Amino acid sequence: MKKLRVLVLMHHYLVPPDDIGTQDVITAPWRTEYDVLKTVRDDLEHDVHALGVKDDLAGIRQANDEFKPHIAFNLLEAFHEVGTFDQNVVSYLELLRLSYTGCNPRGMLLARDKALSKKLLQYHRIAVPDFHVVARGRRPRLPRRLAFPLIVKSLTQEASIGISQASVVDDETKLRERVQFIHDSIATDAIVERYIEGRELYCGVIGNQRVQAFPVWEMFFENMPETQRRIATERVKWNAKYQQKMGILTGEAEDLPPGAAERIQHVAKRVYKVLELSGYARIDLRLGADGHVYVLEANPNPQIARGEDFASSAEAAGIDYPPLLQRILTTGLRWEPDRLG
Repeated sequence: MKKLRVLVLMHHYLVPPDDIGTQDVITAPWRTEYDVLKTVRDDLEHDVHALGVKDDLAGIRQANDEFKPHIAFNLLEAFHEVGTFDQNVVSYLELLRLSYTGCNPRGMLLARDKALSKKLLQYHRIAVPDFHVVARGRRPRLPRRLAFPLIVKSLTQEASIGISQASVVDDETKLRERVQFIHDSIATDAIVERYIEGRELYCGVIGNQRVQAFPVWEMFFENMPETQRRIATERVKWNAKYQQKMGILTGEAEDLPPGAAERIQHVAKRVYKVLELSGYARIDLRLGADGHVYVLEANPNPQIARGEDFASSAEAAGIDYPPLLQRILTTGLRWEPDRLG
């Protein structure tokens, strides 16, 4: 294996300390950054330079000139704390002619806008929940095809930001309240979708022109009261105490209907291709009570800490963590920015 110079890009406030001492890496905010740095440096034995990025691209240019990396390992989820700017950083890497891990800017743009991505998927006859966009400053006026219950989300924010039990609404009053909450608190347009009662599923995909789908993963709600919806809220994803209390965990989906796992993997790969994704991504789906699979959204560059869903599903496919990161690097090196699709 060729020894690489790897420039690891991360948010300036997530640069791991040189000496972690007795800190618990599992609960540290810089867990992903630590796992990637340590694995690429110690297990894969590449030369690594960590760069914290805030609101200036000059540091990337300087590191590119001085360190002369073969590739940038991109762990940025925003730029200047604006989530939709992450694609611009990747565009800058392309202008520098510097290879990078993860998704290309075009795919990031298409996946970020939940309405645009759903329109593209519908065109390709991939099932998605019926939806309607309510722009900031507007009140919801729903088309007749949308019937309660509905779920209200931010049009562009990821990581379940703004999603809670109150996001699922059953009447006009609650709908108006939740749309107003998204407009005021998240400061984005709102997307209103038909709520699909069913199982919360994920499928990791890796590759460029040739892709592999990992085993289907599921979120379990073992202690969740029957009165609450089984959805991936912000608390469910990020609050460790709440996860423990409600028995929230993820693992390989079991007892799926015959052929469902293969069908879900096929759908995930189709979504990946339609949205022109590259590198690696996680496709979020719901398996409805009627047995139909609905695509909720695509998430380029998902969390890749050791033990997180993407890495765990890769391990279930026979790819341990160090080889997974090497494959992500190799996939990035093979990506050709001027060749889409």
